[in-house]
Amino acid sequence: MREKRQSVQVKGKTNKKVFWTSFISGIMLLAVLLVSIGLSGVAYAVPLAGVGDFYVEFDKLEGTGYTFYPKMGETSSEASAPEGTNLIDKLTITNLKLYKDFKVGDQWIRVKITASKPVQITGLQQDASLIQANAQFSDLVLKENYSNDWTKQFKQTSSKITLGSAKLKTHYLFQKTINMNGMKLTVEKIDKK
Repeated sequence: MREKRQSVQVKGKTNKKVFWTSFISGIMLLAVLLVSIGLSGVAYAVPLAGVGDFYVEFDKLEGTGYTFYPKMGETSSEASAPEGTNLIDKLTITNLKLYKDFKVGDQWIRVKITASKPVQITGLQQDASLIQANAQFSDLVLKENYSNDWTKQFKQTSSKITLGSAKLKTHYLFQKTINMNGMKLTVEKIDKK
């Protein structure tokens, strides 16, 4: 007896009403946050997490009190992926661009935040899986430690860090305070393949 094989294709379908409601709510929440930053010039304790991979680009970063250590962290596509945590006590960023791309049906939409003036930040924590930059460190220390916890076996510290022409694939971002004068938020269609 010959068995007849059938293949069943199940296509996922996005509920456009739920998607657009969530998307617009998120944009409105972000806009309220950014307007409050624009009115006061300073924001306190600003976490950007749970929005998946987003990119941070800038011309120059100058910071003091730098620490790096490896970890496993959550991304938009994986529950646990290798990342590195960067901590900087105090820093200034020139020509900051932060953006996230969303696929909506057959089109791509980019939400982008830029700052035309230098951005001052205190208490930065950033988890990234990619950092591309021209880097300079002062008093750089790379140190291994004996531990059963692999995330505590390696640590990098420096008293001063300078990054130029940087692009960072980021999964979590927190700043204790941020002063973002000249901020601009845009939502636009992009040509992405």
